[in-house]
Amino acid sequence: MAKVAVITLGCAKNEVDSEYMLGVLEEKGYELVETPEEAEVVIINTCSFIRAAKEEALRTILSLTPTRGESCPALIVAGCLAQQHGPELWQELPEVGAFIGPEAIPRLPEIIERVLRGERLVDIPGPGEEDLRGLPRRRLTTGPTAYLKIAEGCDNACAYCTIPLIKGTYRSRPKEELLREAEWLVSRGARELVLVAQDTTAYGMDLYGRYALPELLKTLARLPGVRWLRLLYAYPSRITSELIEVMAGEDKVCAYLDLPMQHAHPDILRAMGRAGTLALARKVITRLRALLPHIALRSTFIVGFPGEREGHFRELLRFLEEVRFDWVGAFTYSPEEGTPAAGMPGQVPERTKQRRYRRLLEHQEPITEENNAAWVGKELEVLVEGKADDGQGEVYVGRSFRQAPEVDGVIYIRGKCRPGDMVRVRITGVEGVYDLGGEVVV
Repeated sequence: MAKVAVITLGCAKNEVDSEYMLGVLEEKGYELVETPEEAEVVIINTCSFIRAAKEEALRTILSLTPTRGESCPALIVAGCLAQQHGPELWQELPEVGAFIGPEAIPRLPEIIERVLRGERLVDIPGPGEEDLRGLPRRRLTTGPTAYLKIAEGCDNACAYCTIPLIKGTYRSRPKEELLREAEWLVSRGARELVLVAQDTTAYGMDLYGRYALPELLKTLARLPGVRWLRLLYAYPSRITSELIEVMAGEDKVCAYLDLPMQHAHPDILRAMGRAGTLALARKVITRLRALLPHIALRSTFIVGFPGEREGHFRELLRFLEEVRFDWVGAFTYSPEEGTPAAGMPGQVPERTKQRRYRRLLEHQEPITEENNAAWVGKELEVLVEGKADDGQGEVYVGRSFRQAPEVDGVIYIRGKCRPGDMVRVRITGVEGVYDLGGEVVV
């Protein structure tokens, strides 16, 4: 069987899709390799959420096409870029053997064989057309953290977002299927499960007629071997009292929440199709902090949305001062084909977007640093992930409940421990803005 490498671009949800691809291929006997140089087939699992993601995907594709030959006779582009632009890219990139959407994963072995025979094809099923239940999965890493994708698609009508166009309507995965996959992940070394979807808080309404995320968390918390359950992509309007109570009452559910706000001025939120988000978010944050005083909160914001004036942006900065999120991510707005926002008046110049992006991050940095400094001298339970060099020598690196993988800071650990361990660490200092240093408590 052919040697296959998979390159993953984009978010954690794409990482899960890549693991399904690897699982399908492993089950059929393909040899899975780490690098394009070793491979006979390279699959690029792409993202197209914003313009920068599309540009990264195209750069990656083009970087591989000149070197194709005996060592890499087949190139397959998968994921959101293929779903959104596959037919036109098929015309523009004749070096690519196939463009396939996420729901073509079950047919991946057949697609590979056709491409190896010299065929070129586009296989882009509509969202929800294929039965993706029970796909085998193969982990990309052996680390102690794994992502559990609980749903596909999105029913929110945000004016800037292409996800509903690409992924379709919201489709929850049954609890039984998620429990089986979670058991499998734990059996392969996962100690932390990070729940992801376009909107984790919408889970269950389409299947059960109610928001069922609290039930799912309680079910997963009973799973032996799981130490942490972490929630990303929580929509403020669906954070119910029941969900907050489960977070406060279940020891395994991290006191951490990712609340993508996108903006903090009512005019801009209304234009984004997120009216009412601000008032709800304030109420939710107040209740979360009342029941979970040490909760870590993360949010993301878009700067330069059409119609954003300096006054709107300053209101966003004031909101950061008011709420004092532990972690903040930011994007500059990019007009996406097929979205209402792309045709809105008041498009903001790119130079202004970049300036506001820098100002937002600079405004948030001292808040993050101050929040981190509050933990100096205290002890935290830390999940050890590996080794690193902090500039003063080799140390271990890990995260506490306050830090999600890949997007937040880390803790550099001195003392005796191993990757996969949960250890008590006394925080000794802040390293830079985002990271902490500490020592294992003996």
